[in-house]
Amino acid sequence: MRLWTTGAGEALAELLARRRERYGGREEEVKAILAAVRTEGDAALLRFTREFDGVALEAARLRVTEEEVNEAYQQVDAAFLAALLRAKANIENYQRSRLPQGRVEADGAGNLIGHFCRPLSRVGIYIPGGTAAYPSSVLMNAVPAKVAGVPQIAMVTPPAKDGTVNPYTLVAAAEAGVTEIYRVGGAQAIAALAYGTQTIRAVDKITGPGNIYVTTAKRLVNGVVAIDLVAGPSEVVVVADETAPPDYLAADLLAQAEHDPEALAVLLTPDASLAQAVAAALERQLALLPRQDIARQALANYGALVVTASLEEALDLANRLAPEHLELVVAEPWSWLGRVEHAGAVFLGPHSTEPVGDYWAGPNHVLPTGGTARYASALGVEDFIKRISIIAYSGRGLREAAPGIVRLAEAEGLTAHAAAVRLRLEDLKRGEKNGAQSQFDPPHRGNEH
Repeated sequence: MRLWTTGAGEALAELLARRRERYGGREEEVKAILAAVRTEGDAALLRFTREFDGVALEAARLRVTEEEVNEAYQQVDAAFLAALLRAKANIENYQRSRLPQGRVEADGAGNLIGHFCRPLSRVGIYIPGGTAAYPSSVLMNAVPAKVAGVPQIAMVTPPAKDGTVNPYTLVAAAEAGVTEIYRVGGAQAIAALAYGTQTIRAVDKITGPGNIYVTTAKRLVNGVVAIDLVAGPSEVVVVADETAPPDYLAADLLAQAEHDPEALAVLLTPDASLAQAVAAALERQLALLPRQDIARQALANYGALVVTASLEEALDLANRLAPEHLELVVAEPWSWLGRVEHAGAVFLGPHSTEPVGDYWAGPNHVLPTGGTARYASALGVEDFIKRISIIAYSGRGLREAAPGIVRLAEAEGLTAHAAAVRLRLEDLKRGEKNGAQSQFDPPHRGNEH
């Protein structure tokens, strides 16, 4: 992990350039997988599962059975289940508070305009698997969809070498309200969710993190279905001052570095002695880390301890990075929050370590990466809901709007649009002569309308 004491901006520019170059797409490989699944269906899923995961399945075993889920409950301990249920409740409470509501408003002419909300009908969530388990990702993807009212939630996840699915993942899926579980991963799983196969029905939206093949597949099927984010490797940027405990900072950098050799972990501080202390703490803690090989690669590839001229410069650099996770471990973190422009999630103070967001607090840990926090946000309940507009004009409202509508339609050369309005105006005029009120007008309320 390199320590930069001068030229902070150039250091980060170099780091980001190397990251973009190394984390390129796998488009041609993924396009071939997508095409095969689209044309062959289950046969392609089974072939790719043998080839990439080393697991031989039959089509009848693609879907996880209810019996397997029940068995999974026997394999997890009570402490895990209690923690899972508390985390789920935290996520539910947070997402329910953000649940969009429809509304309709009336104007002085009796026109009603607004919108109502409907959940998506069917979504697919991708959960990484194989040798690892990510029950927290199950909660973060499925619970907001459930809160939104999505009736069908299909989960795909790679099988272990023996063809099973991790019991922690299965229990999390059951508790989160997942309605279907399939043991298939990689780009082929994304293809199945997007196009459908004989066993897996197509969905309306795909969410969830994955490796470069999964991410590339999501990007390529975007438009056939909706997706949440084109997410890359995990990221943390820590902005700290002299009050920050070096051991805390080192632990938080390693919490991201252990994810993936491509993970980004950056410290920005105006205190050179703090940067040196963090470097020493990293070495001490790395020696005790079971995933130290992965963490060391990440720190060598995309780790940096950057000494800035000031906290102001540190925040400016953080905004340029637009990281997935931003920690403000400074004396007065709330006073610096106003300077944050781009981040997926911000963690304030020494006790708000990033794993609190990964597992517990309630806001989603599916976050924009690779600088996309400049325009993207965390996954949330609103991502599983459609807003449908409502327009109900009165006769008076149409009469008042008609000249403007007709003129705009004529300027665009769309004469049928103009004619649709004129036709109604003529009927309204005839009705006025006969003393009739349009059946679509709202009831009279004195002189209100």
